[in-house]
Amino acid sequence: MIRIGVIGQSGELPREIQELALDLGREIAQRGCVLLSGGTNGIMEYASKGAKEANGLVVGILPGDTRDRGNSYIDIPITTGLSFDYRSLILVHSSDALIMIGGGNGTLGELSAAYLNRKPVVVLESSGGWSGKIRSAAYEEAYLDERKSIKLDYAQTVHEALDIALSHIDKGLV
Repeated sequence: MIRIGVIGQSGELPREIQELALDLGREIAQRGCVLLSGGTNGIMEYASKGAKEANGLVVGILPGDTRDRGNSYIDIPITTGLSFDYRSLILVHSSDALIMIGGGNGTLGELSAAYLNRKPVVVLESSGGWSGKIRSAAYEEAYLDERKSIKLDYAQTVHEALDIALSHIDKGLV
């Protein structure tokens, strides 16, 4: 099964971002993909909820040794015994492609890890946070540095983001 990682901020979210994350989770499940995330709250919880509403499979890559930080929509909780930043590396390496929605500093770190490991990332630009800023900060609007390791893609809608992510997988770019 194709594994789509969702990266985005934890904590409280504006209603429109909650809805966007729900839609993203639903779209991932409707396309027959597995949703992977950091498994806690915020973007991760709403995307997981959306996937479950569409009868999808949800994997949470959790920090620490217990399941207590995991949201209630996870089918397969993976406790890593690691801190948040190292847990994120497992998420990146376990995903075939990633979709970035919103995002704070932790999400920016996940984006950087994906870039360093040449994992396709689609930035849902309309979701705000780092997703709304990264294009203007990126080298030639598409790379995180002059090495041009892998091009960042941008989408305005959930449907477009999944189309782009799956096109990378279809082309064997993962």
